[in-house]
Amino acid sequence: QNNLALYPRHLDEEEFTDILEERRRTTDLGYALRTFNPQPYKGAPSGSTSDLKKAVLESQYLRYIAKEIALETGSSVEKVRQEARGILEEMSHNLQLGFIRLMGYTVSKVFKRLFRSIYVNMEGLNMLQQAIQESPVILMPNHRSYVDFLIVSFILFTYDIPIPVIAAGIPLASMKVVGEILRRSGAFFIRRAIGSDKLYWAVLSEYVRTIVRTGCAPLEFYVEGFRSRTLKSVVPKLGMMDMVLEPYFKGEVFDITLVPISISYDRVVEESLLALELLGVPKPKESTTGLFKASRVLQEDYGCMHVNFGRPLSVRQLCEGKINRSEYNLIPRDLPQRPSTEIQDCVNWLAHLIVRTQEEGSLISPWSLMACLLLQAPITTLTEEGLQWHGLTEKTLWLRKLVLDFRGCLNWPDSDVMSSTVALHHSIVHHKAGRVYLVQDGDPASQDPLSPEEGVMRTAAAVLMLVSYRNQALHVFVRPGILATAIHITKSTQKDELFSFFCFLRDVFSNEFIFIPGRASQDFDEACSLLQKCGAVHMSQQEVTVLETGLEVLSFLQKLLQPFLDSYQLIFRYLCENGAHVFTEKQFLPAVQNLATKLILSGDLHTFEVLSSDTQKNVLAALRRLEAVTKLRASQQNEYKVNKAAVRRTGDILCKIICDIPVKIKLLFCVRLENFVLFFTLLYLKMIRLQLFTTPA
Repeated sequence: QNNLALYPRHLDEEEFTDILEERRRTTDLGYALRTFNPQPYKGAPSGSTSDLKKAVLESQYLRYIAKEIALETGSSVEKVRQEARGILEEMSHNLQLGFIRLMGYTVSKVFKRLFRSIYVNMEGLNMLQQAIQESPVILMPNHRSYVDFLIVSFILFTYDIPIPVIAAGIPLASMKVVGEILRRSGAFFIRRAIGSDKLYWAVLSEYVRTIVRTGCAPLEFYVEGFRSRTLKSVVPKLGMMDMVLEPYFKGEVFDITLVPISISYDRVVEESLLALELLGVPKPKESTTGLFKASRVLQEDYGCMHVNFGRPLSVRQLCEGKINRSEYNLIPRDLPQRPSTEIQDCVNWLAHLIVRTQEEGSLISPWSLMACLLLQAPITTLTEEGLQWHGLTEKTLWLRKLVLDFRGCLNWPDSDVMSSTVALHHSIVHHKAGRVYLVQDGDPASQDPLSPEEGVMRTAAAVLMLVSYRNQALHVFVRPGILATAIHITKSTQKDELFSFFCFLRDVFSNEFIFIPGRASQDFDEACSLLQKCGAVHMSQQEVTVLETGLEVLSFLQKLLQPFLDSYQLIFRYLCENGAHVFTEKQFLPAVQNLATKLILSGDLHTFEVLSSDTQKNVLAALRRLEAVTKLRASQQNEYKVNKAAVRRTGDILCKIICDIPVKIKLLFCVRLENFVLFFTLLYLKMIRLQLFTTPA
């Protein structure tokens, strides 16, 4: 019940400092060559990177695994150990102060060109400086841009705090010259597709555990696993989280400190590339040549960046009463041990807590609020008629008040913020003659007219850029939005019925939004409290009553979630109508995109978000979790088997939500009264997964 106390204070209470202000007053060379005198963890050894690698290779754990693999493969132990040595050489960092200075000099110049200001909360940074001296520290930033990889080290170097070693993807290591500079600046490189490579897992886990166990440097990694292409939080990946926490579970360290870091951008450097990736355009390969070609971004203005260092969180305190560490006493620490369900649940809970805390610490810009409103306008208004500027600004000010009522953290300068923010995002919208239009840039070198399908994709690229900035504000609205949707669907005022439907939607959208496991009741109470605070509903012990003054708020929240509902409904339709019961991911993604494109062209679908591969994969993940789709284990091509009856039943429930979509889509999922009543009964009895998704296909 005390989890909310772990979240950082609202950012309007924090003191932020623009670290670029000082950089603009002094020389970059002087900055890079100044005395660097960090205070490391008091228990850390003074060994070199070669000592770290030696400790990993000579560990009893790796020796045990090498013998095990040698027995399984018929190879010699020495050959397996030689292979482990090669993996470690490919992976390990080679942190050197000289290269940190080189990076400091280069990054200072680049950041001064890209950003107007970089604001850092000094209170959080001071707490981090103290925490690093007391226990091993894990730095956990959110991941929205390649810039994330540089900014934390840049800040720590500026304030004489030990430089972290950073988990990075192996493609960065292959960049000529740059890869080696990154390695010597603290990066260690991990393969993206490890699969069931037992030796690689063993080397990686022992390497990470040794860093944590010795406290030789803070360790930085992205708990979301990869850069979010939609700019909203991604469901955490648990592999690295398991590795960094294991030394505490095994009693090898007294405590570990987790530091959530929230990085917020006015404008993201890769905004157009991210949108194209979501539409299926291959991601450019990381290369030194590509880096130099991308130097044109230095001519653009990306506004401000805010970096909020959250309050350090003690793993010991967080896990108190949640786990029993005595299970690790039953076998020697150096032997591999599969964690219990209790430990796995605790790791999962901690990972979600960190991502949720990152959300709480993020700043919402005026542009994010404007994006929320622009996306609720018809697409023809944005592309042809234009949206009235006066109405947009008035509504944005209304939404600003709602965000503050919902305890959101706003970055709202006192100047003419809305005009300047639209000017900053000139690649997405332009303001002309009192109206705002969506920018749709075609290829200026092409003389051929666009086909209808190409036109849809061009519009979709612009819409998805807008969507990404709306997503930066979603975490504030999701819980009250789900409750508003439940009120709209059920037409009920009874709290227990609303809670049941709230839980269903929360479960379905668990891949879209971050919900801490085991907190459904608290999330519902939070949603009720926020809607009551803004005057949208009246609360009693048993009922939630909509007030006349709250209709505008509830309408906005319902429309905010509508694209997700429409997208899920369409994909359910595809899975039920498609004749095949087994499909691959490579077949699924383009097939859904083709169906959506046809419906958009015919006027039967109005959301472009269903074209996003991220949305499509999230629906697939949700159906797998709800056991309506199963992944075939023997398949080498990511094959899935669909239970059409289970998908149809989920669609029956969701169809009740989709009141405004065309008849063509609604016909497939006509809601039967008995299914609706059964749904509430099953939810109330906590049996939805057991009953709703076990009907044979």
